[in-house]
Amino acid sequence: MAALPTGPFKALSADTSAATTVLDAEAIATAITRIAHEIVEGNADLARVALVGIHTRGVPIAQRLRRRIEELSGTDVAFGQLDITFHRDDVHVRGGEAPRHPQPLVRSTTLDFPLEGMTVVLVDDVLYTGRTIRAAIDALFGYGRPERVQLAVLADRGHRELPIRPDYVGKNLPTARDERIQVELVEVDEIDRVLLVTKEPG
Repeated sequence: MAALPTGPFKALSADTSAATTVLDAEAIATAITRIAHEIVEGNADLARVALVGIHTRGVPIAQRLRRRIEELSGTDVAFGQLDITFHRDDVHVRGGEAPRHPQPLVRSTTLDFPLEGMTVVLVDDVLYTGRTIRAAIDALFGYGRPERVQLAVLADRGHRELPIRPDYVGKNLPTARDERIQVELVEVDEIDRVLLVTKEPG
């Protein structure tokens, strides 16, 4: 397997930007293993734990965590996936104005287990302002009332706008507001890496 680039390179986008690999495939695997250990240690009854991935990249991260938890504990925890499209506060057009961000694709929500009495671990790739997680909690409670909700993220880049704190973090990656953390996973992007993307002066 070819080595992943670790230095800066030109990103293929309309904007002039450079990206540096901050986590390679090995570091991502290590982070997921550590989170899996912490979930096992933090939840005495794994039979009442469910991993729910937030589309898009939270879903494969949750699937990987599920496999690692089963390897570590012998327990096959429940798994679900959550689409938060219509719960986001930046999707709907207000007052005839354009939305703040491009409209996301609508994907499927699958929760094939009762939420009541469960500890649901929401799983996402990057934690930033907290607005995605708030939308995920709103969406989740539309399907039932879990006993507890925990949060696992591969990367926490800071700059919270809401009082949301992760229970499990793969890597803290402090960033400036004009920087971006881009997670790429084999299941979606055909490569495992986390990039720090910075705009170059024009």
